[in-house]
Amino acid sequence: MGLFSFIKDAGAKVFGIGKTRAEEAADKAADAAEAKLNSEKAAANNLMETVNDLQLEVKNLNIHILDDKATITGAAYDQATKEKVVLVVGNSNGIATVDDQMTVENPEPEAQFHTVVSGDTLGKIAKKYYGNAMKYPVIFEANKPMLKNPDLIYPGQVLRIPALD
Repeated sequence: MGLFSFIKDAGAKVFGIGKTRAEEAADKAADAAEAKLNSEKAAANNLMETVNDLQLEVKNLNIHILDDKATITGAAYDQATKEKVVLVVGNSNGIATVDDQMTVENPEPEAQFHTVVSGDTLGKIAKKYYGNAMKYPVIFEANKPMLKNPDLIYPGQVLRIPALD
């Protein structure tokens, strides 16, 4: 007797037991892909629940997440609602881009968007867009119910800046 050589991954196939390394790797990859898909579906469901909890009126709302991109469909009551839904989704952890495919039942002018930077306050933002820091309540109201306190904004957050009437 001596040293015998074998194909180390063939045994599982010959006897029908166990899995080869390639099969195990494929199973792990499939499990990871399924876990990722389930996580994306759960995140999308959570976001739809949040939109509903905030009482933002969107008929046939659907949010689909793939990697760090969210796609939103449905019919928003008005432009403000549409923009607020985009902000709720876009200001969520893990979302880098939002593909807004919503329609609007009652069209109105679009708002501008502002990304908060360190040192920003609603007053500073109002001064920049409206020329008057005391107009900060307009921005605060435009971002309700996502904002609960005008002093609690954070860098990276995106805010709606509506046109003044």
